[in-house]
Amino acid sequence: MKVFERYAEYYDLLYQDKNYEEECDFLEEIFRAYCSKPITNILELGCGTGGHAIPLAKRGYRLTGLDCSPAMLKQAEKKSEGIGISLTLHQADVKRYDLGCRFDAAIAMFAVLNYMTTNEDLRVTFSTVRKHLNKDSLFIFDVWNGLAVMRLLPSARIKTIEDSDMKLIRLVEPEIRAEKHLCLSHYKLLVVRKGILFDEIEETHRIRYLFPLELAHYLEDADFQLLQICPFLNLKGQIDENQWNMAVIARAIEKEGKGNDSGM
Repeated sequence: MKVFERYAEYYDLLYQDKNYEEECDFLEEIFRAYCSKPITNILELGCGTGGHAIPLAKRGYRLTGLDCSPAMLKQAEKKSEGIGISLTLHQADVKRYDLGCRFDAAIAMFAVLNYMTTNEDLRVTFSTVRKHLNKDSLFIFDVWNGLAVMRLLPSARIKTIEDSDMKLIRLVEPEIRAEKHLCLSHYKLLVVRKGILFDEIEETHRIRYLFPLELAHYLEDADFQLLQICPFLNLKGQIDENQWNMAVIARAIEKEGKGNDSGM
């Protein structure tokens, strides 16, 4: 079963406490620090329900979002149209797509790349992103830091969210597969309406935690220059084994003889 399908209906309520505006502020801080030219059009991998795309579009950027889940894209379309925001949305596997155009920046937020669980997944994803970027464009993403995952280890968690109509209870039980750098996150979502169990959803998310040196390797192999790895939301910080989420900033380069920017 695909993840984020039945989950999509409740996704925004579950993450209503996530500060998307702060995360977009962080992206713009990165733009200012590393871009010599203005950024106008952005490609977002795993755009979900538009949590980052909509506030970025409000700030004047042109957003093109990809997601494999039609249910998540439907939510993004509904939200953006409801406030008069224009997004270009595509249902696509973030590993393989061809949009026939290039972008000033690409982003993959909220651990999207942790769902690339094999070496080939990473290689193809980075290569495909590179083909959609102009030379010197930025690629920015956040991921689970393997250094911290192995030191701190994920634990079982319960999250409860309520609004006027329903109560959500989400339980997650992690299962580490260290030999493959994987965490299997077993989710159970209980939806209660008027005191009665209305819906129950179970999903297992296969999440690969990633290490700084392997990211540097795969980025370099795909014609990116790694600019910085830092704690998420802290551009001036230093990554270590205590920082669970890390932000990765890379620049598209053109290796001599490859001619990456001659056309799609």
